[in-house]
Order: sequence, then structure tokens, then C-alpha cells
Amino acid sequence: MQRPETKARARALQILYAWDLSSRPSIETVVVRIARIYGAAPAGYDRGADLAAQAVAELPEIDRRIAEATEHWRLERVGVIERNILRLALAELSEGRTPSRVVIDEAVKLAHWFAGAKAPAFVNGVLDAVARELGAL
Repeated sequence: MQRPETKARARALQILYAWDLSSRPSIETVVVRIARIYGAAPAGYDRGADLAAQAVAELPEIDRRIAEATEHWRLERVGVIERNILRLALAELSEGRTPSRVVIDEAVKLAHWFAGAKAPAFVNGVLDAVARELGAL
């Protein structure tokens, strides 16, 4: 059984993915669209929406940090899922409520579930570099 925090992170990734692929409307619009498709929002959905909204609110700074940490990769070349996993993790790191290692481990778990075979190592490497730069590790 998954922890509620893990489920919220997975929902946040789904929200952010839908946001990124649908011309970036407001997070509230995406949440309403998803709720319309699947029925009422599940328990704990608010945390997922909050994480996604935070990532969007901090997008310029988050994307700058990702671009700096992904040597020899333009941000546009990073896969949509991997890019959004990184965005969510950096938003959560900036909150400072969850230990950095937990945030990184959860992001790697999302990469295992939703992205390609090489994604977990890529996500781990980028987040490790950014967390060290921020002094979080």
C-alpha cells in the first residue's frame, strides 16, 4: 500500500503533465478537467494540486536550476515526464518541509513508475546536484 504522500506526488505529476501538454492553463482548470473525467477528486487530491501549483508558480527559477544541472542537455530535450518530475521535486525541496533525501527518493520512484529505464538515474543525478547546490545535502 502506498503512503498518502506518495499518492499525492503521483497525482501532482499527472496534473503537471496534463498542464504541460494542454497549453499550460491554470492548475485549477486542469484539476477540474481531471475531476470531470474521473469523478470527484480523491482524498488527498489537494496536496497533489498544491504541489503542482507551487511548481508552476516557481517555474522560471525551477527550470533555470534544472537547465544548469543538466549539463549538455537543453531543457526542451528532457522528456516531459522527467522534466515534470524534476519540477515537482524542486518545488517540494524549496518548501523545506520534507527531508531532501525523501524528496529525491520519491522522485526516483516516480521516474521508475512513469518514465523510461534511464530516467531514475537521470532524475537522481539532477536532483542530487541541485540539492547540493542549495545546501540541502
